[in-house]
Amino acid sequence: MPLIISRLSDGLILYANPELLQTFGCLSEDLANRSVSDLYYDPTQRKAILAALIQHDSVQNYELLLKRADGSYFWAIASLQYLNFNGESAILAVFSDITERKQAELAFKAQAEREQLMRTVAQRIRQSLNLQEILNTTVEEVRNLLRVDRVVVYQFAPDMSGTIVAESVGQGWTVALGVKIEDTCFQTGGGVEYHQGRKRAIANIYEAGLTDCHLHLLEQFEVQANLVVPILLKIDEENTGSCLWGLLVAHQCSSQRNWEDHQLDLLDQLTVQIAIAIQQSSIFQQAQNELAERQKAEMNLRAALVEKEVLLKEVHHRVKNNLQIVSSLLQLQSQTLKDPEISRVFQDSQNRIDSISLIHKNLYISPNIGKLDVVDYVQNLVTSILISYQIEPGKISLETNIDAVNLDVDQAIGCGLIINELLSNSLKHAFPGQKKGKITIDLRNIDNDIEMLIQDNGVGLPDNLDWSNTDSLGLSLVYDLVTEQLEGSITVERDHGTVFKIQFPNLTLHQ
Repeated sequence: MPLIISRLSDGLILYANPELLQTFGCLSEDLANRSVSDLYYDPTQRKAILAALIQHDSVQNYELLLKRADGSYFWAIASLQYLNFNGESAILAVFSDITERKQAELAFKAQAEREQLMRTVAQRIRQSLNLQEILNTTVEEVRNLLRVDRVVVYQFAPDMSGTIVAESVGQGWTVALGVKIEDTCFQTGGGVEYHQGRKRAIANIYEAGLTDCHLHLLEQFEVQANLVVPILLKIDEENTGSCLWGLLVAHQCSSQRNWEDHQLDLLDQLTVQIAIAIQQSSIFQQAQNELAERQKAEMNLRAALVEKEVLLKEVHHRVKNNLQIVSSLLQLQSQTLKDPEISRVFQDSQNRIDSISLIHKNLYISPNIGKLDVVDYVQNLVTSILISYQIEPGKISLETNIDAVNLDVDQAIGCGLIINELLSNSLKHAFPGQKKGKITIDLRNIDNDIEMLIQDNGVGLPDNLDWSNTDSLGLSLVYDLVTEQLEGSITVERDHGTVFKIQFPNLTLHQ
């Protein structure tokens, strides 16, 4: 078993057995007048170990990384204790080689750390569509895991210049974040191997066969060794092609470094996650842009609709005013007439115009420019007609049953004129003398049609009257409005008064 005795005061080697010389690959004269600290990978460990030994008399065990004569390293358990050697205070160290076990432990630990890093990056990708956050997390975690001086994500521009878009860098080293790099090597066709997915582990940049332009670029950022892995994006669903988006690079600036295979593999696995994040972010950004365009188009459409509503309200307002002027002219003219019959004709014309004017008035004041409140319109219309005919109170009762049907402007005008004509006709002819009676107006939806009933319990139409072919302007107007403007049908019942049954299609449903 390898053992060595060193002086307590200065660590000078006093004795080493043959097994120790064989383990360290040296001769006894190689250790003459040398300190035991020269065998440590980290010589400062000796002070910490001595400080601990002073407080204990028993044997103390330590795991140490030791250095052979050829410069290679191995792990060992060192059992240390005080002893008196030839009258001097000394420390006896017995070594047991645990390199295989330690390497297995370190490999397991490194694998666990890599898996944890992959989970961290994957979780960040799931939690966030912000590419910059994902890249910042990745470079920070990689630098801590690999214990390097700098980790960067380098993105290529179309002209193969590039920019450091994410960086984690140790204190004291040049910051590269945001620096635009004009790499003439890439711009003149260099780096083709990265397009093909090649990854590189460079222990010493001056012994890697790099071009002068590449060396000059690395020297700007104090790089002595690095790991470089390309970030490739798939350009089709069949995965038959890819494009070079950028590079994931780890820099060792303080010294040269011999990289391990698993370290390069870690970066390679991370570039797959980064590529997924880039594509997800690109899709998200595209969706955001499309949403912004839609919102912009919607705002423009809303503005156009507001402008259209203002214009339509103004049109309805002007039409209403013009119709009221015509109505006022008719009223003024009728006041100059002495013939009651002619005056009545003027009154009928004035009522017709007022029924149209009332529609435009209701549309003008309606909060929904395209929707007419039919119930309110019919109520106002029949009230206006009753007032114009100065019906004695209690002589004729009027009942309306109006559903909230949907009528466009043309249909509303047609219905208003029909109600005006038939209601006026009933008021003038259905109840002669002091006869009392009732008039009912119904308007309702029936499947895809609208039905309007106007009936009275008066004396009814004369039996010999062909109402669809008569000299009466009012009845002729009703017939034409129903069959041509409303594209509907009309039937008349003469039992116990008169019933006009009108049915026409609901055009708003077809629209």
